[in-house]
Amino acid sequence: MAAIYDAEVSRYLIRYGMGLSPHVITRARGSRIWDQEGREFLDFTSGQMCATIGHNHPKIVEAMQRACEGVLHLYSGFVGSAVVSLAERLAKLLPAPLTKSLFLSTGAESNDAAMRMARLYTGRYEIVGFAGGWHGVTGGTASLTFAGEHHLEYGPRMPGSISIAPPNCYRCPVRQCRDTCNTVCLDVGFDVVDAQSSHSLAAFIAEPVLSVGGIIVPPEGYMPKLKAKCDERGMLLILDEAQTAFGRMGSNFAFERMGVVPDIVTVSKTLGGGLPLSATITSAEIEQRCFERGFVHATSHVSDPLPAEVGLAVLDVLEAERLNERATRLGERLKRGLLNLQQRYDIIGDVRGYGLLLGVELVKDGTTREPDSQRGGAIAARCMELGLSMNIVNFEGLSAVWRIAPPLTVTEAEIDRALAILDRAINDIVGGST
Repeated sequence: MAAIYDAEVSRYLIRYGMGLSPHVITRARGSRIWDQEGREFLDFTSGQMCATIGHNHPKIVEAMQRACEGVLHLYSGFVGSAVVSLAERLAKLLPAPLTKSLFLSTGAESNDAAMRMARLYTGRYEIVGFAGGWHGVTGGTASLTFAGEHHLEYGPRMPGSISIAPPNCYRCPVRQCRDTCNTVCLDVGFDVVDAQSSHSLAAFIAEPVLSVGGIIVPPEGYMPKLKAKCDERGMLLILDEAQTAFGRMGSNFAFERMGVVPDIVTVSKTLGGGLPLSATITSAEIEQRCFERGFVHATSHVSDPLPAEVGLAVLDVLEAERLNERATRLGERLKRGLLNLQQRYDIIGDVRGYGLLLGVELVKDGTTREPDSQRGGAIAARCMELGLSMNIVNFEGLSAVWRIAPPLTVTEAEIDRALAILDRAINDIVGGST
């Protein structure tokens, strides 16, 4: 079966930058998926980080059925009742003044819309982001996606795309400190921005926690300082909460833990429950000025009723099942287990993150911290053989990090089982614990 599948993939599909598994997935429920041969795997990536309330949650299925009995899709000038209800729910969840929403399909679309609004609102065009940041691969967002080598060989970026080093305390970008941070990297970064800028700075876009960049959590005080630097220059702060909102990190929004409120927030993966749904959310004041200046961002699926119904169901489950508390509690259990493995295996250099978004950095040597992508990848592959699906992100010469993000509905038994598989896989690849 696998050989037939591989032949069909080669014959009919455009390959899009990641290896396609020989496992044909035929069923998914909660934290588990099954392939064509009936093999079960723990899915500790939540699909593409989207199935945060578990695969095929009953409330998601009910919401889809409800939409099927009502309306699935409308002309973009029409608005269904679920769209209005979802906008109201988000306005009540978010702090003032974030009250106005635009609903789209993907995170890249929501980030494109946010950057277009920032440019229109400020009358400027330059956007700054983090090296290691990921905001999508559409025309606009690809210019601000600096993770890995995804920017190479596609020609020049959009004019006005600028990056600064991320606040990586494990690998200080300015080589000044180690495992601590006085945020001097942010000062140096904005010195570089000011030197490059043509005095047309519109916005800074950032993930509150850089995910593809290696689960980089900014140190305390970093985000408020970033917002202050934006304010000093008349820039808007856009926070891309694609992977961090709606329970993943134990709160409705990661920025709530960081002492800052952005001018625009974008959400996507964690709002759709596995369906394509994103939103760009801003203040009434910013929306009004953009409207007056002719803001246009219509797509074929803007304000579609079906995904809005699903988004409402996700928020219902988040509240009813108290998933913020659950993510905090189970995240602590998972992190304790990973820290225990770190004590036993030298290949684990760092464990970081919080809630159910954790990163494990793999190194050849704990002192030099040289990344070990080869053995890290081999361990991830061995985990898959043993029934655990997880993800490794590699930056050539910079880092090798497992991203571990199970659904928020994961059980204690599933976490313990995943840790046992990981323990066995590490032992199989690198030998006994140290």
